Amino acid sequence: MTTPETRYARSGDVRIAYQVVGHGSIDLVFVPGFISNLDVQWEDPGFTHFLRRLSAFTRLIVLDKRGTGLSDRVDPCHLPDLQTRMNDIRAVMDEAGSGRAVLLGASEGAAMSILFAAAHPERTRSLLLFGGYAHFHSWVMDEEALDAFVHNADQTWGRGMSLKHVAPDQFHDERFRSWWARFERLSASPTSAITLMRMNARIDVRMILPGIRAPTLVLHRSHDARVRPAAARYLAEHIPGARCIEIPGRDHLIWTGDIDPVADMLEEFITGHRPVPSAHRILQTLLIARIATPSGAPAHNGNSLWSERLDRLRKAATDTIFRYGGHSFGAGSNEFAARFDGSARAVQCAASLRDAADELDIRLATGVHVGEVQVDGNMVAGTAAQTCNRIADAAARGEILVSSVVTDLAAGSGLHFVARGTLQVSGTDDPMRLFVLQAEQHLQPARRVEKTPNLEALSQREREVLGLVAQGLSNSLIAGQLRLSDHTVKRHVANILLKLDLPTRAAAAALLGRRPTA
Repeated sequence: MTTPETRYARSGDVRIAYQVVGHGSIDLVFVPGFISNLDVQWEDPGFTHFLRRLSAFTRLIVLDKRGTGLSDRVDPCHLPDLQTRMNDIRAVMDEAGSGRAVLLGASEGAAMSILFAAAHPERTRSLLLFGGYAHFHSWVMDEEALDAFVHNADQTWGRGMSLKHVAPDQFHDERFRSWWARFERLSASPTSAITLMRMNARIDVRMILPGIRAPTLVLHRSHDARVRPAAARYLAEHIPGARCIEIPGRDHLIWTGDIDPVADMLEEFITGHRPVPSAHRILQTLLIARIATPSGAPAHNGNSLWSERLDRLRKAATDTIFRYGGHSFGAGSNEFAARFDGSARAVQCAASLRDAADELDIRLATGVHVGEVQVDGNMVAGTAAQTCNRIADAAARGEILVSSVVTDLAAGSGLHFVARGTLQVSGTDDPMRLFVLQAEQHLQPARRVEKTPNLEALSQREREVLGLVAQGLSNSLIAGQLRLSDHTVKRHVANILLKLDLPTRAAAAALLGRRPTA
């Protein structure tokens, strides 16, 4: 999903950034927690997936509260009260043309939403509170803990260290933690972060709760790392008719962890209908292969030979993933990611990718895992994807590291693995066992090495393509010479490798090179 257009609403002398997503008949205003940045958050697949779920049945209005993200900053010497901040919601609704809306408040956004519902009952359709609280010092931090936060923010803000307090299940994911550090820096400066927390420390809406008349659902993760679950029970007990549901997990963020059950509950509460299970939530084997540069190695930036080798590897990876029936999904510039219907094919593809990289003197560190994921075009989201990332992080150079689920499903395939320790994953008490594909094992079973490729199995066009591959021509050059599309040539190459039972283009070219001439 592309980042929606950011607009601004004037609230007094302050401008509040907001975005509108979806075209549903019900307006839903999402009031986020401590920090946010409307543009940067869309970079995270979990955030994108969560908001796509919500915007599928609502007209979703998201905002950056004053003091964070794309909105105006706050003077640390003149902290606005909660009433002033609550008025920011009204200003955004007015600017977005929303007369009456459901309010979804997360963390401190819950208190702002509660106050808005009490002050503007005619504009509040219903109230959804996630990880919320009525009194900061009772359920979030006492004075001593607040002082410790201020000290730590002054020393470490912008390095991602706050992640362990809001999403501990993501803290050991190096890629997510690196992104979170950037998210911190672009959401608030150290001074702004301290100012925001001091503003939050003044939150106390306990006296307002009995006056809420909007239908209310309170959701809270049972082991929330930031806000104690007793806060949710207090809200439900003091808001007339409120319903409270505790869900498994430790993450305080609404858009990390197990997202879909949360989105399902929100949809059912808002629409009155249980959501139909998504056809795009499927069980897949995931492969993530990263280029592993040895420590102390010189940088390759600007090195034309290195760039050429990378380009060749990317082309080989595209062909290999296609040949094994995989589907590539979003990945970084120095990694390859794909999903497969079968575990054995995913591991065989990983081995073939490693062989192709080795031929170019490039080493890959690869992780393979099985789990249910949400597939949305070229994006894959879910806990399984996060776990696969962590497995790839743990893999050594040249290593294919897989989870025990993969080894179980690949049993009988001829692949052999050796134990390699464990990995603690979110949502489970027992660590996940990891295994390494035996390094000395060739991609194919030994009996296949002796098989003589039969060129007679190729069509006339495929023989033409193979001849040009043997001359070192790329798919684009072959397409130009034979007046075919790049996609057609790519399919021909894939079919050639499949029919000849060969792992790479280089192997096919070598086969033609050693064929005796008449």
